[in-house]
Amino acid sequence: MTGTAPALPQDAVPPGGPATSAGRPPRSLAPDLARGMMLLFIVLANVSWHLYDRPVSGMSVHLLEGSTLDKVLQSIMLIAVDARSYPMFAFLFGYGMVQFMRSRQARGVPEVDARRMLRRRHWWMLALGFCHAALLFAGDVLGAYAIAGLLLVWLFFRRTDRTLRIWAIVIAALLLISTVLSLFGGVMMTLFAPPEVSGADAYDMGFARELTAGASPYWASAIGRVIGWLFITPSQLIGGAIPLCILLGWLAARHRLLEDPGRHRRLVTGLAVGGILVGWLGGVPAALLNLGVLPIPSGASWIFSGLTPTTGIAGGIGYAMAFALLAARWQASPPAAVRAISAVGQRSLTFYLFQSVVLAPLLGAWGFGLGAHLSTAQALGIAALVWLVSIPLAVWLDRSGRRGPAEALLRRLTYGKIDPLTPRSRPPRATPGPAPAGA
Repeated sequence: MTGTAPALPQDAVPPGGPATSAGRPPRSLAPDLARGMMLLFIVLANVSWHLYDRPVSGMSVHLLEGSTLDKVLQSIMLIAVDARSYPMFAFLFGYGMVQFMRSRQARGVPEVDARRMLRRRHWWMLALGFCHAALLFAGDVLGAYAIAGLLLVWLFFRRTDRTLRIWAIVIAALLLISTVLSLFGGVMMTLFAPPEVSGADAYDMGFARELTAGASPYWASAIGRVIGWLFITPSQLIGGAIPLCILLGWLAARHRLLEDPGRHRRLVTGLAVGGILVGWLGGVPAALLNLGVLPIPSGASWIFSGLTPTTGIAGGIGYAMAFALLAARWQASPPAAVRAISAVGQRSLTFYLFQSVVLAPLLGAWGFGLGAHLSTAQALGIAALVWLVSIPLAVWLDRSGRRGPAEALLRRLTYGKIDPLTPRSRPPRATPGPAPAGA
């Protein structure tokens, strides 16, 4: 493999070929808009992990107690947000890998250097994920995405579309089998297990929160978070959703589905409508279980543990495609609100970490301890406010021409001494222009 070999298979490059450094297209709005909205979903999904000292409902992270408003909001979360935001995150993460390699090629970076950058980027993401978990939030996903990136790039990045599709089908089939088995096992336990077995409590999600958000002093909570992260990170990979979404993100990026949905309008529209529909329908059983409508014993509360994340993959990808369709209408002249949200999306790593910087000390027992007192509605309101606060901060950074602090740090760690934007490494006679997508 030489340094001048194409970084992507031939069928990964659209008919027009990759953009050259002398004619870079303007940055695509769709991925940034999707990432910006994704951060709203993520903060809403994560905030319940900071609530503690009270029982939770079955296998979910939602509080068992609550008002009618709390229950309505929990149902909306279970249907539209929980287990739908992280698949969307993984899909966009995979999409960004292809954008990264394509933009390095356009700037004249040899493939061997670009792949080294990508590998270094993932190692440093793993380190950032560990620090994020140890300092603030055990539910960190950076570590899982970093490990998945290291493994999948090594195994599949240069493979053809056909190979990626085959492996995506294999992983999806395994997820479907797991879903069927969990449904079948739950039904069998409900119908035939003796009361002393079916009535026993399943794994209590609240226990994990007591070891992290509910632990005090700070050093004790840090130990709990590290233990939780060491368990959560490999389980996220073994579950299959993250690898599958990354592979699908690669396929989508190779054909520029988010940047140019007009060329694939029927496919993108079908994925948006069908994905969101499957995602929402797949979350309804968990919402009904949370409301106490379904006659499922506590010992079988894991019955939808396969259905919820599997359909969440479809929902997360559906959201990404829906944002691509919206962005296509605004690409030429986006409204101010859309530009602001896309500014957040351009700095998604910074504002993902920003959420924990605000929520962990505010809600954790080692900080102000509000997590022991807030209702679901109050916690979700605070989470939405954190996301809203990130918008003017992102706009300020954007207007001042600055990357997010976390992006700047990761860029420095990724490139080392071969940053393609430095004068000595920039291709000769490059015409200045907007940075390409994924830059």
